[in-house]
Amino acid sequence: MKHGFMRNFRCSGRWRRGWCASATKSLSSNHALKPLVPTLCLMVVVIHGLADKLRNFVVAIFIPQYHYPYAVALCFAQVLVSLLVLNLLHVLDLVHLKHYSRSLGERVLVPSICNSIHAVLAMWAKASTSYTGLFPLLLPLLPMVTVGFSFSQKLTSTPSIHISVLISILGGTSFAITASQGLSGVERLEYMYAPLALILHSLSLTWLTKVSEAERRHHQDAQASIFDIYYTQLVNQSWVLGLLWLLHPDSPWQVLSHGSWQSLLFQGYLLAILLLGMVLNFLVGMSALCVSPLAAALLHSARRVVQPFLQLL
Repeated sequence: MKHGFMRNFRCSGRWRRGWCASATKSLSSNHALKPLVPTLCLMVVVIHGLADKLRNFVVAIFIPQYHYPYAVALCFAQVLVSLLVLNLLHVLDLVHLKHYSRSLGERVLVPSICNSIHAVLAMWAKASTSYTGLFPLLLPLLPMVTVGFSFSQKLTSTPSIHISVLISILGGTSFAITASQGLSGVERLEYMYAPLALILHSLSLTWLTKVSEAERRHHQDAQASIFDIYYTQLVNQSWVLGLLWLLHPDSPWQVLSHGSWQSLLFQGYLLAILLLGMVLNFLVGMSALCVSPLAAALLHSARRVVQPFLQLL
């Protein structure tokens, strides 16, 4: 009975580690389920777009009203919330997570650092009301830059030349239309921060996919699941952002003392920002791990790419 239980547990663990790959494979191979793939992709894009729009709306209210422009602290708190939710799902036996692996942590160190700095820069832009300048203007170029990094990293999920050209044309046209409408109130730091954030985000997505592809070549028992990779990246980000917060002029005591913690509205806005950010990052990260970095880049920038074309109609 004991051996039967252990055998069933191992089978269950293997199933949970490879559920995403098997689900993707069954969707692509089953003729009856193939028509559902575009619908599911569209649903994910719509959910991401609505969540992103709602989060930007809440941030635009929360930061000016409560004078809380602490980008590093907000990003650090968001990573902690993501870790808390993943560990809760693990305790409930809904997601299988291995213990933190030092070797895997070293392999995802580069995307962790890049993603952490990108998150801080993007939050800085929203906190300083600069998210109407260069940051959204350059966002349609994210898929194009990601394609370039995919070719340089020699990923197996590299798109074809035709798709790369089509995406470059769409992104470049969207960028040109938005730029032709003019920009107002661009800060000097944006000219450095916006391109840097774009490059770091593209690099983090391609490197994360590179790690995922390397794990798939391992034996199934020694293979890290997509949740293990994502969890390890979050742990690394917590260390990176925690160190940045300690080195930042806005000390933890100053950030905590400036919060209106007795206000339920303050707590509600803050929780909404953290939870929505967690969902957005999870969708983008899972897209990079399960599909390709280009899919993650398109998901992240879809609303900004399509918006100029809709305005012309």
